[in-house]
Amino acid sequence: MPTETTTDFARAAELFHALSDEARVEIVSVLLGGEHCVCDLMDVVGAAQSRLSYHLKVLKDAGLVTDRREGRWSYYTLQRDAIVEAEGTLAGLRPRARRLNSANCCG
Repeated sequence: MPTETTTDFARAAELFHALSDEARVEIVSVLLGGEHCVCDLMDVVGAAQSRLSYHLKVLKDAGLVTDRREGRWSYYTLQRDAIVEAEGTLAGLRPRARRLNSANCCG
């Protein structure tokens, strides 16, 4: 489980930013089934190549996907460890304490 440091918060923000767009979540969902060619992802997401490339770059920069080139095509794969990391980070943000009694607060 992540410790509460600035670095961990920065990493959490990076992961959650990458997952904060509907198209990127859809891409991740498609990649749960295994590797896909960029042309397949274009069809599924319904995005032009330039827009899809942007979304894939955000996911790649966050470490959520990797790619490989084969000829003129790129193939993308989900990074399981990064998904597990995001899951653990979110679990680490689960509330652990009850509400304060407002009568005891600041006064």
